[in-house]
Amino acid sequence: MPRRSARIPLARAALSGLGTLAVLAAAVHPVTAAPRAGSSPGPVARAFSSAAAEYGVPRDVLVALGYSETHLDGHDGLPSQAGGYGVMHLVSNPDQHTLELASRLTGETPHELRTDTAANIRGGAAVLRSYADDAGLGGARRHDTDAWYPLLARYGGATDPATARLYADTVYTFLAKGVTARAEGGEKLTLPARAVAPERGRYDSAPAPAAQSPDYPSALWVPANAANYAVGRTAAISKVVIHVTQGSYAGTISWFQNPSAQVSAHYVVRSSDGQITQTVREKDTAWHARSGNASGIGIEHEGYVDDPSWFTDAMYRSSAALTASLCAKYGIPKDRAHIVGHSEVPGNDHTDPGPNWNWTYYMQLVGGSTGGGEVQLSFPSYDTLRSGSSGAQVSAAQSLLNAQGFDAGTVDGSFGTKTASAVTAFQKARGLGADGVVGARTWTALLSAGSTPALSQGSTGAAVQRLQRALTAALGRTVSADGDFGSGTQQAVRDYQTSRSLGVDGQVGPATWGALQAGR
Repeated sequence: MPRRSARIPLARAALSGLGTLAVLAAAVHPVTAAPRAGSSPGPVARAFSSAAAEYGVPRDVLVALGYSETHLDGHDGLPSQAGGYGVMHLVSNPDQHTLELASRLTGETPHELRTDTAANIRGGAAVLRSYADDAGLGGARRHDTDAWYPLLARYGGATDPATARLYADTVYTFLAKGVTARAEGGEKLTLPARAVAPERGRYDSAPAPAAQSPDYPSALWVPANAANYAVGRTAAISKVVIHVTQGSYAGTISWFQNPSAQVSAHYVVRSSDGQITQTVREKDTAWHARSGNASGIGIEHEGYVDDPSWFTDAMYRSSAALTASLCAKYGIPKDRAHIVGHSEVPGNDHTDPGPNWNWTYYMQLVGGSTGGGEVQLSFPSYDTLRSGSSGAQVSAAQSLLNAQGFDAGTVDGSFGTKTASAVTAFQKARGLGADGVVGARTWTALLSAGSTPALSQGSTGAAVQRLQRALTAALGRTVSADGDFGSGTQQAVRDYQTSRSLGVDGQVGPATWGALQAGR
């Protein structure tokens, strides 16, 4: 039985103590630099040194690889988007099995490798050593940090040579710059800056990603596998959806190239320098946000939602420039109703970009509205509102009125005289009883206002959500506003058509839209 590693529990580091990338002193230190006098290495530093000695892998290579993948955070044993675990991102998915390989090589169980940091670091070292043995890298050559480039490229799991090169280049960037990071329990871990001249081997002839994407000239172009997105769109582009990768930049691009992933996004943004790679054409439908796929452009940001060290100024600025360009190109309003987080798209169970994403700063950089979050428009039922009413549904009515050109004033959830005047004006324009009260008919007209595309079972997107909300108000029962026209929505349409003496076919054409927008 191979030697067992000393156990390190996956305790969570306090968010305020997480480290950031830092360029250290220009002096080049030896790979196994000793700690300063009076200091002693913590358990994570000892785990890296121990694994390096046991498997003959340079300690700095292990640290740079772990930082590149996870910022040295094991994330409580939870998997990345690609099924990777722990500080060293040992992967278990249909096409990559470094977790299982590490288990065979070390004798650690998969559970131990997922949940124990020392075991995970040891597993990563064992995998790299096995790759070195396969490549015939032996003896003194294993002490040469520059000789590990092809093995790091293999560790990333990319089948595309250009993506594999992108992965290994990232590790060597951190070797060259140096890193100061906070590992578990707040332990400070340092990787000294060093001179690097990586020996790329066969990757020297690998093509670099295209210098220019087809849609955003300053981005690279590395296309996702055709199994992970749909050609064309079923709805007009009307929003930008902000995501966090739950993984590394190169790893995410590689995952989108894997046909088993069944996910993709249009763009991926790197943390360290804001580099952008496009993986799906804007004219096509990336699979990133369920009900938001048809009408949204998805932007993934390298990192993890619970670790603010990934959200650098370079990332914010680069992403905001992309978003501003998309808004200008497609006429998307620069506000939080149209630039949204993954968690804000109906029908999703994700939490990204999470509480550490600075929406105020991001929207300032985009050049749009910074006030508040997205206004909630979907409710299980719609209350009757009048002067003196307050709350989220008043905010919804104010937002809808403003969007239709009826000035309800600031969206503040308070039904005052300006809101009452806007309601009355809207009612007059729609031929409703102009009483300044938002009842079922006014709600129906407000919620359905907008474009009138033909909809039927299988349709998705923002227009379906508008339909579902309007049906909730008109029928007086909840119709799930998830943006997917399924059997429940079809039955609600039939019920509405029957009750309004319309042709009953379960499809939404001009007659049904007209009735809804007239508040019937």
